[in-house]
Amino acid sequence: MKDFLKYTAATIVGLLIFTIIIVAFGMMSIVGMIASGNSTAPVSDNSVMVLSLSGSLEERAENDVLTQFMGETSSTKGLDEVLNGIKKAKENDKIKGIYIEAGSFSADSYASLQAIRKALVDFKKSGKWIVAYGDSYTQGTYYLASVADKLLMNPQGMIDWHGLASQQMLFKDFLAKFGVKVQLAKVGAYKSAPEMFTADKMSEPNREQITAYVNGIWDNILKDVSESRKISVEQLNQYADSLITFGEPENFVKCKMVDKLVYTEEVKDVVKEMLKIGKDDNINKLSLSSMANVKGSRDNGEAIAVYYAYGDVVDGAAGSILSQGHTIDAQKVCKDLEKLMNDDDIKAVVLRINTGGGSAYASEQIWHSMKQLKAKKPVVVSMGGMAASGGYYISCIGNYIYAEPTTLTGSIGIFGMFPDASQLLTEKLGVKFEEVKTNKFSTFGTISRPITEEEMSYLNKYIERGYNLFRSRVAEGRKMSVEEVEKIAQGHVWLGQDALKIKLVDALGGLDEAIKKAAELAKLKEYHSVAYPEPEGWETQLLKQFNDNNYIEAQARLVLGEYYEPFLLLRTMDKQNAIQARMPFYLKVE
Repeated sequence: MKDFLKYTAATIVGLLIFTIIIVAFGMMSIVGMIASGNSTAPVSDNSVMVLSLSGSLEERAENDVLTQFMGETSSTKGLDEVLNGIKKAKENDKIKGIYIEAGSFSADSYASLQAIRKALVDFKKSGKWIVAYGDSYTQGTYYLASVADKLLMNPQGMIDWHGLASQQMLFKDFLAKFGVKVQLAKVGAYKSAPEMFTADKMSEPNREQITAYVNGIWDNILKDVSESRKISVEQLNQYADSLITFGEPENFVKCKMVDKLVYTEEVKDVVKEMLKIGKDDNINKLSLSSMANVKGSRDNGEAIAVYYAYGDVVDGAAGSILSQGHTIDAQKVCKDLEKLMNDDDIKAVVLRINTGGGSAYASEQIWHSMKQLKAKKPVVVSMGGMAASGGYYISCIGNYIYAEPTTLTGSIGIFGMFPDASQLLTEKLGVKFEEVKTNKFSTFGTISRPITEEEMSYLNKYIERGYNLFRSRVAEGRKMSVEEVEKIAQGHVWLGQDALKIKLVDALGGLDEAIKKAAELAKLKEYHSVAYPEPEGWETQLLKQFNDNNYIEAQARLVLGEYYEPFLLLRTMDKQNAIQARMPFYLKVE
């Protein structure tokens, strides 16, 4: 018995020591990663930056500590890290070119792709070159790769070139099969977000605005590709109409869409030729993640804060849980803006925004904080893929607003949706309700019955009041009359290039232009930008990774695919803020 206890104790002690050693090594690895992340990467002479277009593109890069610890590469890229990498490659004399490796790449918007393409065009203006290769090209990756000096493709590859479309899923009849309907209060003929649950066909105003912005985005793509590849717009449209995608690969060369068909191993020879080195020489390569540690232009002068706000607009932690993913949490954003307002080292602020909106109440709180910030220092808005509805609500008070030509913005309108599952409960499931109440409207909002006409009249007045407030905020920010705002409001979605004509934005441009404008308004001769809010620490990231909800969400996304977002909205509709200022839910243009 003594020997048993002795060996058992020894085993337990051994396991404890082993666990401590593993944890220690893990901590050392994490510390090492953090230290390496802060170190400066050396750049060899005659180097090339490799831009791998695979995975997904989001507004901002977020370091995944667990992924790095496992030695894996994140499948998600941030628009900010891509643009910074290209900018550093342009400024560094040792980097001679960029090699684009095209794969399966999903971007959050064509406005983000347009920003990257513009940066690549600017890179070439410095006298440097770009080579692109893909086994196959998606329409988005081809749009980027078309800027290359040499555009290469696998001899058995293809280019997905078919034009753009936007499809809307409509769930009204589906819900009716289960005895569920959605009651709606809204303002704005073009406010089409609720149509997903309240209509069985696309409304004419919605069809009108979708037609306008889908054609507008496609026109931008055609214009840019036409200029780079020296192919007429008419010819590019003809290629799309003939489904050139499924043609012989040699046809892409004949049509000037690619320069040459080569296998993967032959691409190295092309890059070596551009670097003017021998075939037996090694290529000095720098990945996008390595570029993060390459020294850029000096951070001289005063600081301009770039505050990133993207995802659904929500009010507090509860809203963040309902929305999933990255959010614009009004409670946090307002505190952050207050800190920036009181930070004397920050001379101006650029709000980098990418959102289709969300809670109207949360948008109003952020608008108020933006106004307070603006009273103390210049505030410039830089719109990404979307800055619509609640996103425009937040933006309209800025001193100056920039948008990309293909940014989706405007959508000045609000609505409230109220699910009614009483038929499901009473007729299909046989549930009965008995009630005792003190007042006429005591049972308002319960699941036992739909909202009455009288109650809906009160809700409509409430929604109308919110819409009037939204219009007045826009009128104040854009120095327009309420009547002028009404002419371009009604929930109408506009492309950035069209929003410029109706004074919803001040200029077309990206983040760099917004930073320059902020410096001009703050009267700064020397300046640098600082990104906010700061990334989450590794401790917080690790805790999130082991959260059961994250695992369940990941599995649900995997199973439901494109139906996940509408399902999540339907499940949480009764818990969402009553008034919503948002774009059509989870808009997809492809």
